[in-house]
Amino acid sequence: MTDPHVRVTGPHHFGLSLNALINLRWLAVVGQTVALAIVEWGLDFSLPAVAAFVVVGITAAVNIALRLGYGSTYRLSDKEAGALLAFDIVQLAMLLYLTGGLVNPFSILFLAPVLISAMALKPRTTLLLGGLVVLVSSMLVVHSHPLPWRGEPIILPPAYIVGIWASIIVSVVFIGAYAWRVADETRKLSDALAATELVLAREQQISAIDGLAAAAAHELGTPLATIALVTRELERAMPENTPHGADIKLLRQQTERCRTILRTLTSLESGLAPFDKITLSHLVEDVVAPLRDFDTGFEIVFPEDRSREPVVARNPAILYGLESIVENAADFAREKVLIEANWDDQEVNIAVSDDGPGFAPEILSRIGEPYLRARGQSVLRKGKGDDEAGLGLGFFIAKTLLERGGGTLRVENRTAPRTGAVVRIQWRRDALEASAATTGARTDSESVPSLAIRTRAH
Repeated sequence: MTDPHVRVTGPHHFGLSLNALINLRWLAVVGQTVALAIVEWGLDFSLPAVAAFVVVGITAAVNIALRLGYGSTYRLSDKEAGALLAFDIVQLAMLLYLTGGLVNPFSILFLAPVLISAMALKPRTTLLLGGLVVLVSSMLVVHSHPLPWRGEPIILPPAYIVGIWASIIVSVVFIGAYAWRVADETRKLSDALAATELVLAREQQISAIDGLAAAAAHELGTPLATIALVTRELERAMPENTPHGADIKLLRQQTERCRTILRTLTSLESGLAPFDKITLSHLVEDVVAPLRDFDTGFEIVFPEDRSREPVVARNPAILYGLESIVENAADFAREKVLIEANWDDQEVNIAVSDDGPGFAPEILSRIGEPYLRARGQSVLRKGKGDDEAGLGLGFFIAKTLLERGGGTLRVENRTAPRTGAVVRIQWRRDALEASAATTGARTDSESVPSLAIRTRAH
């Protein structure tokens, strides 16, 4: 299940850095200035140079104003970034109007603002900027100054100009959509990985609390021993039938109780905690136990011969990942969730299956990607841990944690006539048991508690 304290509502847009956008605009100013200078003086072509340089100067002035008005770390909101990119489109359209319209080779630069928006801003902003490109390019088809040239200006056929217009529009739509798709996948993966790191951070905080408790036990041990010694001396020195005798006895008993608690905490640090190492069957039961209040039956199946059952570390990442998968199966099972575990000398396998509707066939091969949807539905069929939109993030976190623990996942649907989903997790036995060997826990039978494997019938 997904940690209730980890809440990720979906991919986020953090806006553009003003500093990065200003630098790009300075690059555009330099490029436009050099191109105009080469055409006017290098190639000796006739163009309205004064008006063109004024248009470039306006962009430079806006850049200077932005630099003076905002800090270098300022991040533009979606609307602010969209407004600046719209300004760039209009500025480019004015330059193209003065220098030949769409037949000017630099008309392809209309793609740049749309591409930046598709990568960093919301889809609505990108659509508006794309619409602005369509508008200004359509106006340039109708009217613009002739293309700078020696002698008589070049007159191109109207069909050719319309073809250029169509190519720009198609390029804006296709490249903008492609860039948005790639950037959106990157944002989703980044958000999902951030959520996974939050889960791991919480588990590490819990482990750190264990260490702090053990350290506190060491520090408190000496003063408690002194209190216990003084209490015993007072109890011996106290005359019988004294009114304070019962209080002294109670104080001694409570002191002993505190010392017992501290000894238990110290055992956590010394690797003697009873659950540091558990058998695979106990690990599975540990996962299922919190979910038995569901209105779903659980059947756990192990091999008959359990003489060489793996002993594994009680790894929080593996526990969390398995519990998320089992809970998702319980959410959508009609009557029962089946958990089958088996092992040999090379591998350890756990299969979690349910008798529910199963996963949508069209997204079965993509399960494990963050924020995956199928026809508006969650790929996880909206488990309890996911948010209201059914983002499928819980399965991504579970898969990431289990793979970090050395496992591999395979997802499939049951074959007819049975229905339901099956999630199979596989580990190399030597790797799984090696992680348990590093915990320092005891390997004798006293360190592996006896837990009854229960099933619930309906």
